[in-house]
Amino acid sequence: MIQHCPLMLAPVLLAATSATAAEPLSGAQFDAYATGKTLTYAENGEAYGAEQYLPNNRVRWAFDEETCLEGVWYEKDDNICFVYEDGAAPQCWNFFLEHNKLRAIFNGDNGTELYEAWATDGPLACMAPGLGV
Repeated sequence: MIQHCPLMLAPVLLAATSATAAEPLSGAQFDAYATGKTLTYAENGEAYGAEQYLPNNRVRWAFDEETCLEGVWYEKDDNICFVYEDGAAPQCWNFFLEHNKLRAIFNGDNGTELYEAWATDGPLACMAPGLGV
């Protein structure tokens, strides 16, 4: 009868756990990935919005391509937090890089989870506030 030694399995189990328990991106990692890109996010297969990541932690967010909000992001603990010109409270997220795309989990009551649907190097096509019908 062959007996299995639990200690021999420990490195295999530890490696499997480490691979599945990804750490949130740091501010430096998030900056290196996102700056210079415009990322469109989706939730459950539906477009959620897009954000353009500018130098010096500046961002431009749009739920649609008509009106954009200017803002900034900053690192706080394991979170990337966003503050926009509309004066709303900071919105903090955990970002993970998975399969060369971002996944974001909102740190709030609703637990929204977004994923990067696509990326471009171009700016958001924002309409200036007050224009249009």
